[in-house]
Amino acid sequence: MNKPLIEFVKTHPHAQLPKYAHEHDVGADLYSVEYVDFLKPGMTHIIDTGLQLAYCDPDYEIQIRSRSGLAVKGTQVVNSPGTIDPDYRGSIKVLLQTTSLVSKIEVGDRIAQLVVAPRYRADFGFTEEKSETDRGTGGFGSTGV
Repeated sequence: MNKPLIEFVKTHPHAQLPKYAHEHDVGADLYSVEYVDFLKPGMTHIIDTGLQLAYCDPDYEIQIRSRSGLAVKGTQVVNSPGTIDPDYRGSIKVLLQTTSLVSKIEVGDRIAQLVVAPRYRADFGFTEEKSETDRGTGGFGSTGV
């Protein structure tokens, strides 16, 4: 399997390339280039990584996900997974939200995971009939709580 090429432009002196902590990790750590003394509970905070996407193989997308170590402490990526399209060239920032009373971010802290995933496009259309399934129209809570 070929590895997709992802290249970044460093926009801050403390920026670090995403890094996999272990050989079989799916997510690579993203690092903060900002010091935030206090994340206010319930508010969304935009944390800069100091990276811009320079090139992404067009057959892939980048997803930004929460780190379990932060999530267990009440801090997580709000729109997880966040999507970065292969043609996006702006700054890569992470939307964090916390429920904890005291939470700070230091320069160099691991704040999220970056996951590279295949990109698929669908054809959308209308029809007059829908196929039948075992589930049918069962939605929210239909299988119990």
